[in-house]
Amino acid sequence: MQQKIKFGTDGWRAIIADDYTVANLARVAKATALWLKKNTDNPTLTVGYDCRFGGVLFSETVIKVVTAEGVKVFYDKNFVSTPMISLATFNHKCLLGVIITASHNPPTYNGFKLKAHYGGPATPTVIQQVEDLIPDTCELPAISLEELEAKGLLVYENFEEMYYQHVLKGFDIDKINQSGIKIAYDAMYGAGQRVFKRLIPHARHLHCEYNPSFYGRAPEPIHKNLMELSDLIRQSGDIALGVANDGDADRIGLYDNEGKFIDAHHILLLLIHILYKYNNLRGKVVVAFSASPKIKKMCKAYGIDVEITKIGFKYISEIMIHDDVLVGGEESGGIAVKGHIPERDGIWDALVVLEYMAKSGKSIKQLIDEVYEVVGAFSYNRNDLHLTEEVKLNIIDNCSKGVYKAFGSYAIEQVETIDGFKYYLPNECNVMIRASGTEPVLRVYAEAPTMEEVNKILEETKATLLA
Repeated sequence: MQQKIKFGTDGWRAIIADDYTVANLARVAKATALWLKKNTDNPTLTVGYDCRFGGVLFSETVIKVVTAEGVKVFYDKNFVSTPMISLATFNHKCLLGVIITASHNPPTYNGFKLKAHYGGPATPTVIQQVEDLIPDTCELPAISLEELEAKGLLVYENFEEMYYQHVLKGFDIDKINQSGIKIAYDAMYGAGQRVFKRLIPHARHLHCEYNPSFYGRAPEPIHKNLMELSDLIRQSGDIALGVANDGDADRIGLYDNEGKFIDAHHILLLLIHILYKYNNLRGKVVVAFSASPKIKKMCKAYGIDVEITKIGFKYISEIMIHDDVLVGGEESGGIAVKGHIPERDGIWDALVVLEYMAKSGKSIKQLIDEVYEVVGAFSYNRNDLHLTEEVKLNIIDNCSKGVYKAFGSYAIEQVETIDGFKYYLPNECNVMIRASGTEPVLRVYAEAPTMEEVNKILEETKATLLA
């Protein structure tokens, strides 16, 4: 019996040469083509790949399979970011787009993300419909890309240039570059490396070269993976802001001028604060269940409506295409803002902050202090517990049954269960427990007024869960 392929919170991902094979990818591509043919008389598709191993092979596999079904493909033969594919899908009015990426996952993984005509992730409904069409087998057509181009079924494009021009219309890039603000940028060997150099050429650029193994590290922009960037900022003494993106450049991490990590909760608050208070934009805020309760606190202070979704940006994007949304984002650093496509974009988010810093002369720490005046100071950290499936499922079962009444010395005051388990603790502290949708991991998130207390909560929670 052929293996069942399941899409997770953000597409299909699997280990290369294990489940992620040309044969299985061809099956997913065939389903994508079948869905397009069912939903339009003139099926077209954008296709791209990021810097991961096998990107050319896997994208060409998709191209050969879908064109055999009569689908016309727009393709950039160079690596691109996920936001570039989303923008190209919107500009070309394709019903779907495909990016070969496993985003922030370890280098042993690759994946397949579906984008939609509005320039964001395909909705859960569409993803399920495509998944339901995956056949047991699919033969790879014996045809060259040259033949497909001659037939008019393959058109080469420059999605990076398209994105670059779009950014130039959205921001005063000259103002940023002439401001004197010194910036350090870590591409994490990912797909943002070329375009960020073009936009901010005088930044200190780290890991902005092609390395499909990501030097053995998962390209996720969290502090433990960005020590080199942090050290560079601390040692330089004159870098005002550090920016990092993940493998497909749709997530963001930031550092202040002292090399201290600014997590996604703070970035979400910064973006809401800048866009609402200074750029005078309006709209509601949509965040995933894992986002900080401080976001509700800021929105209440500013009179902004808030909507909480399940984890997975596709749920946020689905709201953004119908409603007037100011900011939509997740704890993972995937954030979309008004004035752009309904897609996470780590470079675009960084430019919102940089442009305001350039125009106002304010430092990132001054902006964070302004945020704290509204919501109060807080710290956050996450602990990924690598457990056996049996232990992981047992913990989730205990959460479901309400077994836990306290985590060490922290009594549980309230529980929310939109997607995972968020436990509210005394003194505006909270801890959240959720199984990863793409890796054999149990994620434990904690928030408290200080990092010392955050780490104490994580330790006591881990001890309780593993007791």
